[in-house]
Order: sequence, then C-alpha cells, then structure tokens
Amino acid sequence: MSYFTDLALQYIDGEWRPGSGSWDIIDFNPYNGEKLASLTVATEEEVDQAYRAAERAQRGWAETNPYARRLVFERAIRIVEDNEAEITEAIIAELGGTRLKAAFELHLAKEFLREAVQLSLRAEGRIAPSLIDGKENRVYRLPVGVVGVISPFNFPFLISLKSVAPALALGNAVVLKPHQSTPVCGGALIAKVLEEAGLPGGLLNVVMTDSAEIGDALIEHPVPKVISFTGSDAVGRHVATVAANNFKRVILQLGANSALIVLDDADIDYAVDAAVFSRYIHHGQLCMAANRIIVDRSVVDVFSEKFANKVRGLTVGDPADPSTHIGPLINSRQTERVGALVDQALDEGAIALVRGKTEGNLVWPTVLTGLPEDSSLLKEEIFGPVALLVPVDGEDEAIRIANDTPYGLGGAVHTANIERGVSVAMRIESGMMHVNDSTVADEPIVPFGGEKHSGLGRLNGEQMVEAFTTTKWISIQHGRSGFPF
Repeated sequence: MSYFTDLALQYIDGEWRPGSGSWDIIDFNPYNGEKLASLTVATEEEVDQAYRAAERAQRGWAETNPYARRLVFERAIRIVEDNEAEITEAIIAELGGTRLKAAFELHLAKEFLREAVQLSLRAEGRIAPSLIDGKENRVYRLPVGVVGVISPFNFPFLISLKSVAPALALGNAVVLKPHQSTPVCGGALIAKVLEEAGLPGGLLNVVMTDSAEIGDALIEHPVPKVISFTGSDAVGRHVATVAANNFKRVILQLGANSALIVLDDADIDYAVDAAVFSRYIHHGQLCMAANRIIVDRSVVDVFSEKFANKVRGLTVGDPADPSTHIGPLINSRQTERVGALVDQALDEGAIALVRGKTEGNLVWPTVLTGLPEDSSLLKEEIFGPVALLVPVDGEDEAIRIANDTPYGLGGAVHTANIERGVSVAMRIESGMMHVNDSTVADEPIVPFGGEKHSGLGRLNGEQMVEAFTTTKWISIQHGRSGFPF
C-alpha cells in the first residue's frame, strides 16, 4: 500500500471518499518539496455527516462489552508493529522527522495503545453513602458520547492517538481533524490501522479540512461534548471560547517555553547532553523542547563552551539518513519565522555562540546568549533549532526567570542534590518537571499537561477517564421516604 496514494481521502461513516470542498490540500515533503498527495477538503456538510455517523455508531459501541472493545486496540498494536517500517518512512516523508524521531514517536504510540487496552476496563462506578436511611447512591461512569479531536503537525501519529484511542476505549466515538500539513500520518493512517483492527465503521471519522472552508463548524457542532485540541495558545484560546459558548468541555495542550536549569553543582557533561537533546529533538518543533537553558553563572563558561561544541557537531540534512540529527522545518513559513526571531535577538544585542544558516526548510542550529531580560524571545515559544543560554546568580534567580513567561508546560533541573532539585522543581509554575533529565518526557500513566497559557486539563492514565467520561448519579430509596408535605 502507498499511504499517500491510497489514503489521501476523507474517512466518514466507515467509507473512504473524496471531499467535496472548493480547494485541495497539497501534502508536501518539507525536505525536498516533493508532492506526496492532493486531497479535496471536507465541507461543513461533511463535518456534519461525520458527527452524525459518530453519534449513531456510539450508542451501540458504548453497550459493547469493554473486554470486546479492548481487542481492537490489541490488534492495532500488532498492526503498527507489522507496518513499522512503512509508517517510519511516512513520518520521515510527511513531516521531515528523522529516523530517531520516528522511532521515538512510534515507541510512544505503541505504549499509548497498550494503555488504551487497559483503559477499556477502567471506567468504574461506585456506591456512595447517603445521609438518608434506606437510600442507595449509585454513581455511574459513562462515556461522554462523541469527542472532537484536533491534532498538530509535529508528532501527528502519536498526538492524534493519545486522544483518539482512549476516547474510543472508554466507549465514545471520535471525529478527528489532523493538521493540514500532516493529513496522512495524523489522520488517515490512524483510521486505516483501526479499521484493519476491526473498529466498527462510524466510530472514528477523519475529516481533512481547514477553518477557511468550515469556519468553527468542528467546534460549534451540537454533537460533540468534548473537544481535545493540541496546538498554539492563540488558536487554543479561540477553541476554548467557542466551546464554552456552546457548553462543551475542552482539553487544551498548548504552547510552551520550557526551561532547563543547570545549578552550580550539576554534572556539566551530563547536563550538556540533556540540554542539546531537549532543545534540538525534532528540530525544536516540540512543545516540551527546552527553549531556555538557564545556567548558574559559576559554571556558565564551561557549560557554554561544551554546549556550543556539541551543537556544532549536530548533522543537518536529509531526515531519511540515519546519521541526521536535524531535518527540515515543516514549511517555509515556519522557517522564515525562526530566521526573523534570530535576527530580532541579534538586533537586541544577543551574542551568537553558534550561528546557523538556512537552506530551503533546513535550518542549522543556533545558540544565543546575552539577550536583555526584557526580550520577548525569552517569553515566547520559538519552535525551531535555536537555543537561548541565560546566565543567573543562584537558584532563586533561576526560578524567577524560569517563571517569567506566560507558559507553564514543563522543564528540567540539574543538580547533584536530588532533594534540592525537587525543591526547585516544586517552585516552577508548570505542570511537569524533571530532575536530572531531559525536558522531553511522556509516559502513558502519568498526568500530562500545563499551567498558565500552556493549556487546560490533563491527559494520560486516569486523567483520560476524567477527560472522556462523565458521571451520573442514580439514587434508590429502599422502603418509603417521609415527605414534609
């Protein structure tokens, strides 16, 4: 099967069919500009068809024995494993991910599918006590119904699955809209895997479209009860506003400006390795990436020298080459934005320890230091291979600067004293922190999400049950109640 030939279609009510919109999405390879696929966008009417199909299919799925539901995800794991080489090539081609990045994404995707197997059995109700004699309070845990999922381009296969698989495992149906730069890896490929795994038609619908064609129809539609969105905070704010106006729950996984803090007692060589990986994995196009490397001034000189030397050794080029560390950014718009941010920093007085060049969508890594504290670059998400080194005097200043951003997703702290690291981590205003490790971490059973402008709600593990189910209280009066009138 050629994914980009055979799957460049909408998937609605169990059928693969072309969209009927007025324009086409052209799916390009960001490294060489090759046209991978062309697909006609879905219209507002087709979004309605997808949601109505999901609504019909969900009723029977919710009544299906959860032990039967979990078999779909067990089979899906085997299908991904059997087709791992082909999926790897698709990730490399469609989003410019390196082989290392594709392996990382597929490893986590399989782990999240394994967690979906377990989630099928985890929506447990309870019996609650009552203040009234003879009354029994039953609290049922039920699927919300239909979930709308909007996923990004950077880890499309994984991030789509992170919401799609748990929502389905818990008895819901889903309408998924992948990013238009990754319609196959983020949408059609997931539909194909689950279709082959035996998921009944209508339970997962994939619409390839854009707000230019459908406006807010995906969010405003009356059928979905929950919207799970991953993307920028600007779009997330709009999603939250529209959803709230229509009385829908949202799970928002948004932008970030994570800091990796290197304290005066850190293992410098190890911290350098962690910082380079944290900043440059998938070319910096990752919400968990370390935008800012905050280093105690007593060790900043030796850290900066070793960090810059390691960065200079990173290989930039064809993501299909196993030796490549940094491949292309997703498109020319993002490439131009990163270049403009570097120019802005240099105009503000920053010093380039490493200055990367640009060829097409390839952006060589840059390391900057000496930015003024009021620089906007220290407070925003760069989403490219640019590291900002920030010297500080002691851990209190490190914490203050780490918190001086609208975002609060994650971060890391390096120190020889574990409890000191935990103490610092507790003072960072973020949803996640890692002591003596990378800022880039995700596991199926621990809460994933951020504070401030980095989002609302959490995913993973028991948080999935909270996100994609609702509770219903049914009371039973054994015997007769007494009424005051």
